[in-house]
Amino acid sequence: MTARAEFTLGRETVPPGSRRTVDLPVSVLSDHTPVTLSAHVVHGRRPGPAMFVTAGVHGDEVIGVEIVRRLLSLPVLGALRGTLIAIPIVNAFGFLNLSRYLPDRRDLNRCFPGSSGGSMAARLAHLLVEEVVGRCQIGIDLHSAAVHRTNLPQVRVMPDDPELARLARVFAAPVVLSSEARQGSLRETAARMGVQMLLYEGGEGLRFDEVAVRAGLAGVLRVMFDRGMIPAKGVPKARRAPLDCRVSRWLRAPQGGLLRTYRSEGDVVAEGELLAVVSDPFGEIETEIRATEPGIIVGRAMLPVVNEGNAVFHLAAIAPADRAEDRIGAWASEVAAGQLFDEDEIL
Repeated sequence: MTARAEFTLGRETVPPGSRRTVDLPVSVLSDHTPVTLSAHVVHGRRPGPAMFVTAGVHGDEVIGVEIVRRLLSLPVLGALRGTLIAIPIVNAFGFLNLSRYLPDRRDLNRCFPGSSGGSMAARLAHLLVEEVVGRCQIGIDLHSAAVHRTNLPQVRVMPDDPELARLARVFAAPVVLSSEARQGSLRETAARMGVQMLLYEGGEGLRFDEVAVRAGLAGVLRVMFDRGMIPAKGVPKARRAPLDCRVSRWLRAPQGGLLRTYRSEGDVVAEGELLAVVSDPFGEIETEIRATEPGIIVGRAMLPVVNEGNAVFHLAAIAPADRAEDRIGAWASEVAAGQLFDEDEIL
C-alpha cells in the first residue's frame, strides 16, 4: 500500500498519523504583538476527505470555541481517515476584546473571500480561504446568536442543494433553515468554491450553553462518521429528523419599554398565541406580541429592555403535519440523556 503523503499548512508539515497546531501569521499589533490564525491539523494515516471546522469568526461567539475544544480532545480522532483542520478562534482580535467585530469595526463574515492587500478583515478572510477552505471538500462553521440574543440549535444551508440538505439531516440539530447566504459570508464563498459547508447556530454570544455545545459536537461527529472519517463508536445516534423550515421572520417590539416574555426558544406556538408583553415603566401602556402564524421560536432577545422596532422573536414557520412539538421534545430528552462533558468547567 502506498504511504500517504504529508499534509502541509503554512510552513509546517504534518506526517500521516500525527497532529500539530500550526500558526499562520496574520498581523502584528501596534505594540509589536504578533497575531496568528491558529489551526490544529489532524492528518489520518488512511485516506479520506479533508474537512474544516471553524469557530470564532465572530469574536464574541464562544460556544463554537468550546465545541472545537471538545472535538479535539476525543480519542476517536486517533482513528481518523482523511484530514481535519480545526480552528477554534478565527477572529482572534474580536475574541480578545469580547467583540463580534475586528478592530476596524468590520464584520469578518461580510468580507469573504477577501484579498491579500485589502483591509485587516479582507486579509484575514483571504488567509482562511486560501490556506484552509480551498483545500477541503467539506466544512462546518460554528456560530451563536449575537450578544443579548440566543438561538435554538439549528443548521443553515443553501436552498436547492440535495446533498447539503442530506448532511444537515445527518447533523440532526432540531431545525434546518434553508436560506440564501449573505453576500461576503464564508457560506457564500464556500458554495462558489464547490465546498459543501454547513453553518451551525446555537446559544448566545459571550455565554456558554451546554445544550448548544452538546448539539453542535454531536452534529460534527455525525457528519464525520457519514463521510467515513471516523468509526461509529462514540458517535451519538439521532433519533428524530430535524424540522425543515424554509420561511422565518422576526417579530419586533411594537413600542419601547420593559419586555416580559412568556415563550422561549424551542417552543412551538400557534397563530395568535401570546408570546410577550411590552409595557412602559409606569405600567400605563401595555402592548402584546402575538405569533403571526404557527411556528417554532428559533431565536429570541434576552434583554428585558427594548426599543420600538427591536427584534424580539425569530419565528420559523412549520406545517401542522410536522408534529413539531413531539419532535422538539424528543430531541431535548435525547440531548439531556447524553454524556455530560466538563460540567464543572462551564457552570
